[in-house]
Amino acid sequence: MNQTALMPDTSASTALKRRRAKAALANLFIGDALSMPVHWFYNPGDILRQFPPHGIQGMEAAPAVHPSSIMALHSTSRGGRGQQGPATRPDVVGDVILRGKRHLWGRPNGHYHHGMQAGENTLNAWWARWVMQSMTRHGDYNAERWVGEYIEKMTADPAEHPDTYAESCHRGFFANLLSGRARTDCGAVTHDTPSMGALVSVAPLALALLATQDLGSVQQQCRAHVWLTHPDEGLMKVVDSYVVLMAELLERPDGASCLEMLASAASVIPGTRLQALVHQPRGDAYVVGRTYSLACYITDSWPSVCYLAARYHDDPRKALSRNTNLGGENAHRGSVLGTLVGLGSGLFDTDLYGALAGQAELDGQLTQWLDRFYPESDESRG
Repeated sequence: MNQTALMPDTSASTALKRRRAKAALANLFIGDALSMPVHWFYNPGDILRQFPPHGIQGMEAAPAVHPSSIMALHSTSRGGRGQQGPATRPDVVGDVILRGKRHLWGRPNGHYHHGMQAGENTLNAWWARWVMQSMTRHGDYNAERWVGEYIEKMTADPAEHPDTYAESCHRGFFANLLSGRARTDCGAVTHDTPSMGALVSVAPLALALLATQDLGSVQQQCRAHVWLTHPDEGLMKVVDSYVVLMAELLERPDGASCLEMLASAASVIPGTRLQALVHQPRGDAYVVGRTYSLACYITDSWPSVCYLAARYHDDPRKALSRNTNLGGENAHRGSVLGTLVGLGSGLFDTDLYGALAGQAELDGQLTQWLDRFYPESDESRG
């Protein structure tokens, strides 16, 4: 196990923030890819049976069979569950997005990420990557411009990502777009609109904006970004809390404790007592799986992420491994958890990072993003 940061900070705070920002985004992609093979495995025992004897310990390909899959129940013409196949063409899945992959949706126990290879990222992590690229190109955020880029990326043929599944938010957005709604008003409301997947693409946006803008402005732009695909007022409170937490972790003095910051962020979900959870003796599965559901709903998944970050903020590999093997909504939890433990520690595991598919290209894009928003000072170069 080889965990590394960039060179130790000895001068400007910019170098420390650059190290933390790189670790945050590196771990975002690691956390997603590590969990991809067992994404939405709701029985942790199934993970152990599929990947004996200790579950996922490194990058793995998606297995052929998914014991918890309900992909066959998810609508291919709109968000949420329902009939697969539209009354009239085109169908959202297969004709508009995920072209040529519609046939993979109706099979019992079909894997959500069918055929994906070890180290490949799911669609939502690619979404974050596209935001990172957009911010590097433009230097600022414009919702109208971004939604055009999102539509272009999602409808590209051939696809620019390897995934076979699109969350409810994506399907609902394109169903509304096909119905003639304005592209900035296509966010669909379903039972899972306030979900962890909404937060995955926020980090490369927020961290870029935090380099030059005040906190309130960054929160406003991040809310506008999330609202495009996840229009839910309660979720916006978590977005605000997430942005504050990223800002605090990014700016805090080296060596300062993260626990109070994480406890404050978690408390946006009423009744969450993070410090008590961190010190309970019954283990991680008591919190992530019993106290809080393994599902995507933000009222459970946000406290779960904050809990795991508080437990393992100084050990990203352990944090992301534990998250993966707890199961459920682990891929999107893993992306957000990765962001937090990266900011908290300034570390990422170079072995896992190097095992990401297309890592050299990703690393180049991440470096371009860093050079734009967190450029190295002359002192740190020397």
